[in-house]
Amino acid sequence: MRLVSDTPQVGSGFFKAGDRIQLTDPKGKLYSFTITPGKEWHTHKGWIVHDELIGLPEGSVVSTTAGLKFTAFIPLLADYVLSMPRGATIVYPKDAAMIVGSADIYPGARVLEAGVGSGALTLSLLRAVGPDGFVHSVERREDFAKIASSNVENYFSTLPANWRLDVGSVQEQTFSEKFDRVVLDMLAPWECVAMAAEVLRPGGVFLAYVATTTQLSATAEALKEDGNFTEPESSETLVRGWHHEGLAVRPQQRMIGHTGFLIQSRRMAPGVEVLARRRRPAKGAYGVAEE
Repeated sequence: MRLVSDTPQVGSGFFKAGDRIQLTDPKGKLYSFTITPGKEWHTHKGWIVHDELIGLPEGSVVSTTAGLKFTAFIPLLADYVLSMPRGATIVYPKDAAMIVGSADIYPGARVLEAGVGSGALTLSLLRAVGPDGFVHSVERREDFAKIASSNVENYFSTLPANWRLDVGSVQEQTFSEKFDRVVLDMLAPWECVAMAAEVLRPGGVFLAYVATTTQLSATAEALKEDGNFTEPESSETLVRGWHHEGLAVRPQQRMIGHTGFLIQSRRMAPGVEVLARRRRPAKGAYGVAEE
């Protein structure tokens, strides 16, 4: 392997043993592996020696022994999430970014997450709360929990000290402290509204990620009926990429369409009555009116 681009090694951004590296060929195909001293990465056109990657700056162009070239970077979180092993459907990067932003997951926040799946959202939550925050995750299925734990450990190169993962139903857990945020990714989040009201501090944010309008409606009504939360707000995020080649600028033929809905609300102060939202209900919103 030889280095094609020769950038001075100044500051951070250099590959070291144990780093996850992402190689991109001229066609845009991605390859990823962990830099391990003494190992080689083989292709149909030669190989790359891991030791020769150590010390190179990100953004280098490297080539195999047969001259096949790749651009080398440490993968972004989105790249890692889309390529990591899955036990359940992941929360896609576009939704994870919206969850972190909409729920205002900040450094130092204490977050309760239920429905871990493969750990995609957990990674975003852990990065957002930082070392001074804490994420308590609960997953009902032990096989999913193992996959999520492995993905988190592989990403951070260790299991974060500020992360706890329990297996079981979140309603059956005992929590000794209040949380700033509750984030749910499960089939029936409306069943956890009362639990969320108990563990959230006043002003805390409840957010659920659901796939269908039926789930969305049930969760919204549960939040309204509970009496401890503000009027829920819902949204979905659609991402459409664009093709640009000279003057040929147009939308890409494929896009990431509907993946899920976000519904969120905030915890009222104990004993404070929620102000009723003044609105005119749509015809048929609550069934057929009696004549």
